[in-house]
Amino acid sequence: MIKLAQNDNEIAGCFKVMKQLRTELQKASFVPLVRELMTDGYQLTYLRDETQVVCVAGFKISKNLFFGKHLYVEDLSTLESERSKNYGKQTIVWLRNLATAEGCNAIHLDSGVQHYWAHKFYLNRNMNIVCYHFSEEIA
Repeated sequence: MIKLAQNDNEIAGCFKVMKQLRTELQKASFVPLVRELMTDGYQLTYLRDETQVVCVAGFKISKNLFFGKHLYVEDLSTLESERSKNYGKQTIVWLRNLATAEGCNAIHLDSGVQHYWAHKFYLNRNMNIVCYHFSEEIA
């Protein structure tokens, strides 16, 4: 069952899976960081099998001039040992249903160019490559 992480224990339970995507994260600061992000609309959802969290997604529902109202997936990760078991697919379907219920026009996400296996997954979920994302590091 997919649930929104609402208490500190649920948030902490997502760390192991999120750490595989966001390797710079530290366990001690994870819950306070997620709590801080939540004050700006970030939501964290997770999928558990019988014993552990196997997939997580961090997202926001927002509106802007370019996309209109949309659900933006900031983080999506499946435990490496549990990939190819439809957990990611279930999570995308859950996010799609939430976006529809919230009146969103679309779901958007960015994926690092090094994650070619993830790109195949997204393309197989009927997602399209619609723009390039540019960034500049500020010292």
